[in-house]
Amino acid sequence: MKCVLLIVGAFALGLNPAIAQNKFVKIGFVSTFSGPTGTMGNDMRNSFELALDHLGRKMAGVPVEVIYEDDQQRPDVGKQKTDKLIESDKVDFIVGYIWSNVLLASIKSAVDSKTFLITSNAGPHQIAGEQCSPFIFSTSWQNDQTPAAVGRYMNQKGVKTAFLLAPNYAAGKDMLAGVTSTFQGTIVGQELTKWPDQLDFSVELTKARGAKPDAIFVFYPGAAGAQFLIQYSQSGLKGQIPLYTAYTIDEITLPRQKDAAVGVPSAQEWVNDLPNEQNKRFVADYRTKHPGLSPTFYGAQSYDAAMLINSAVVATKGDLSDKDAVRNVLEKADFKSVRGKFRFGNNHIPIQNFYLQEAVKDGDGYALKTVATIVEDDQDRFHDLCPMK
Repeated sequence: MKCVLLIVGAFALGLNPAIAQNKFVKIGFVSTFSGPTGTMGNDMRNSFELALDHLGRKMAGVPVEVIYEDDQQRPDVGKQKTDKLIESDKVDFIVGYIWSNVLLASIKSAVDSKTFLITSNAGPHQIAGEQCSPFIFSTSWQNDQTPAAVGRYMNQKGVKTAFLLAPNYAAGKDMLAGVTSTFQGTIVGQELTKWPDQLDFSVELTKARGAKPDAIFVFYPGAAGAQFLIQYSQSGLKGQIPLYTAYTIDEITLPRQKDAAVGVPSAQEWVNDLPNEQNKRFVADYRTKHPGLSPTFYGAQSYDAAMLINSAVVATKGDLSDKDAVRNVLEKADFKSVRGKFRFGNNHIPIQNFYLQEAVKDGDGYALKTVATIVEDDQDRFHDLCPMK
């Protein structure tokens, strides 16, 4: 009788019985919240929390519980935290993951348990190709896409020879593969450097200078990116060999890079000044909630992840036990993205525009501005290898 009364009460409140039995929509969030790169994870968390604020902190009328876990930038710790969220916390979704090697260590746990995992940054080529899964989605990119856009822009600028630099881990290797896939000139040298603790690039800059390329391409996220640009400028190379980047300049690193970042082009699928209304609200409310800070692409992708999850919870009326129904809704990507238009390819990687962004002086500080669209509706080059059609 008590069970019947609970179900009747749920219908009286207009709730799906499946939701009524679960007091919360449970979401696990794995990212790096400590150490030098913790600022990235904190921006992701800030943006995810802002999305929940915009949703009234409920999905389909039910409160959302988020469990944040620090992966410490270590694949073994990331997997442990992922397993905890699945086995002990029994979350409905897992979000986050900055680092490709951490994500690669964690995806099997999600797939085997049939837990939906939405990466809001890391995009190793494996999850776009042979290891794509009905339970893995991305609100960011496949790693190769952004540097591939940079390669296209280098062609437009008439670059004939290039020297490539990136850290020696999964994403770094994808970055170099991405720019090589579209750059039509000659690669005269490349270096994969120690990760994550190398912050002195004097040896690599000397090698680049000696190779006498038309341009240098570099991928160094976070603190490494700030250090690289400062050393590149101090070495005198900024006035000699043009630099092209991916993920090296963002709203976190720019206050440290300052003039060293000005005039250095890079590509991105989201820039803070994109003119759609959802993005304007996101950026303005983030700055209001966190005075002195601006959201990064890490945050924008995490904001979109929250909105994507909400679309599935609302459309299924909270019956998250029906995995096929949840997946079908997620694949439709029926939400307002801060990027404007947003759709998934067959492998659950976004098909999207990539923009040329540049750092400029803005009053007493610096800002990132959209300069041009490099490529429209870009689809990653691994989708044909994905068995999902």
